[in-house]
Amino acid sequence: MTALLSDVFSAAGPLATGVPGYRLRPQQLELAERIAAAMAGNQVLIAEAGTGTGKTYAYLVPALLSGGKVIVSTGTRNLQDQLFTRDIPTIRKALKSPVKVALLKGRANYLCHYHLELSLSDGRFLSRDDAAYAQRIARFARKTRSGDKAECAGVPENATVWAMVTSTRDNCLGQDCPKHKECFVLAARREALAADLVVVNHHLFFADVMLRDEGTAELLPACNTVIFDEAHQLPEVASLFFGDSISTAQLLELTRDTQLEGLASARDCLDLPKCCALLEKAARDLRLALPVEPARYALQQLEARAGFADGLSGVLCELEVLAALLETQAQRAEGLESCWRRATNLLVRLQAWQSGANPDFVRWAETYSHSLQLNATPLVIAEIMQKQMSGHPRAWIFTSATLAVQDSFSHYCAEMGLGDADSARWESPFDYPRQALLYAPRNLPDPNRPEYAEAVVEAAFPVLQASAGRAFFLCTSLRAMRRTHELLSEWLQRDGLDLPLLLQGERSKNELLERFRSLGNAILIGSQSFWEGVDVRGEALSLVVIDKLPFAPPDDPVLSARIEKLRNEGRNPFLEYQLPRAVINVKQGAGRLIRDETDRGVLMICDPRLLSKPYGKRVWRSLPPMKRTRELADALAFFAPAAVA
Repeated sequence: MTALLSDVFSAAGPLATGVPGYRLRPQQLELAERIAAAMAGNQVLIAEAGTGTGKTYAYLVPALLSGGKVIVSTGTRNLQDQLFTRDIPTIRKALKSPVKVALLKGRANYLCHYHLELSLSDGRFLSRDDAAYAQRIARFARKTRSGDKAECAGVPENATVWAMVTSTRDNCLGQDCPKHKECFVLAARREALAADLVVVNHHLFFADVMLRDEGTAELLPACNTVIFDEAHQLPEVASLFFGDSISTAQLLELTRDTQLEGLASARDCLDLPKCCALLEKAARDLRLALPVEPARYALQQLEARAGFADGLSGVLCELEVLAALLETQAQRAEGLESCWRRATNLLVRLQAWQSGANPDFVRWAETYSHSLQLNATPLVIAEIMQKQMSGHPRAWIFTSATLAVQDSFSHYCAEMGLGDADSARWESPFDYPRQALLYAPRNLPDPNRPEYAEAVVEAAFPVLQASAGRAFFLCTSLRAMRRTHELLSEWLQRDGLDLPLLLQGERSKNELLERFRSLGNAILIGSQSFWEGVDVRGEALSLVVIDKLPFAPPDDPVLSARIEKLRNEGRNPFLEYQLPRAVINVKQGAGRLIRDETDRGVLMICDPRLLSKPYGKRVWRSLPPMKRTRELADALAFFAPAAVA
């Protein structure tokens, strides 16, 4: 395939003639050749490709030419859709490839005929909007081929009604469902099984393939290659799915579904509504045992909280009663049998969480506005990943713009259990010394000082003026984000500057980005959501300000447990775990600035530890080779008309 690849990527090849704006990049061809070799040899390859390398085409071309079955897993559904609707059709057309491609999403994206019918017959919707949306969805159900809710015009994807008309792993009836033959989830999976190239996302890959969810487990055994794009996200996603989570929302869904099934098939069982009401109350009481504000809690904090232990015991007691009652009614209908199995499954998992029998997992909880989620997360995923990757020989490709720390993949390999896998890096083809400037301002206080946000805004404001807005302000916490927004509003008003301020959370991420691009002089203040996966090309984004080095908060329950484990093993958790993760996050944030050959901009990292601490070198040496300065005058001069010219 190597000779063929050099032809495909050549200046006179099918990509050059068939893709507008395509040009030959040596890094892209080298990356494609390494991926093709790994695929041919069923090997593991870890590949970091700097922004602008063209890694998407570098893995898609070998995937389409390989002749085997390939799974491509991306970081988000947005990237999934971009691959499926834009990148793959473009390459297929250029290569005249007959390869069959399928897009597979999680089951929550597909309409469920059975639950739609059940909800319409019950008629108890949360609002008038939901009732109206349900009628639109019913009309959509009669004409759609895919059942994908993204195609249902007039019903927002985040409408609460979708939870009532889609299925979950818990409440799916499987082969017992009366609508089994019409199931959109099964149809999508059949298409995926028949395809040569399947596009999924990391959450779906781990939830459905790794955990051997029904049906989809056939995807992995049948495939020859798995390609992970945005592979830096995998450790966190894998930890989530190799663990377990039980939420009060699941318990409330169980009571709701049980009541609906009881009305349909067991009206004479008068104890059923009573048991459901008692479990519903117990679940709500458990949530109320913790403060209203969303937060994360370590096990010790939960155990010290008055009412938590009793609340959990109350839920277990009522769930046990409901499960026993459902067992007596299970033979009356498939729906009741499904509810019995769900109740039993939740009971076993809750008891396991309460007992904490597995010392390799950390138990913790997270509260949301209306629910509480109890989590058990593995402290180490390396062995679990090794087990998943063993067995049937296949190629595993891990690629991202940010996997290495100062040219080393040792942190990533250790965390993912990849041993001494083959690895390689390709620098971005962009001319960073000419296109970008790294500015680290002087005289900022310690980042833990209460006045730090004020000092950051004061330092950044002259640069924001010089850049005429056109900036991302990336904060490491939601609190800092909100405070920065307040302060910038005051400073802009004081100086009479008409620069639009956009704040994460005011609108959806996509809406904010569209508005940012169209305004052309906005300042977008964001937290984690905008550090990665965001592509704004051109002059609309010419300045990226990072308030602090993005170390995870040490009081995070999972992080603190991992730190303790590393210390107990005589290792250095800061240098081996916390710092490498922070470096990769900084690289992601910095990567928002220069997105193509004509972009210019300033990256401003405010944290004084970048230069005052020995580890700061590991951070800035991992960044692209921008010019570096500590002088405000240099940053301002970068935006002067003469400099731009």
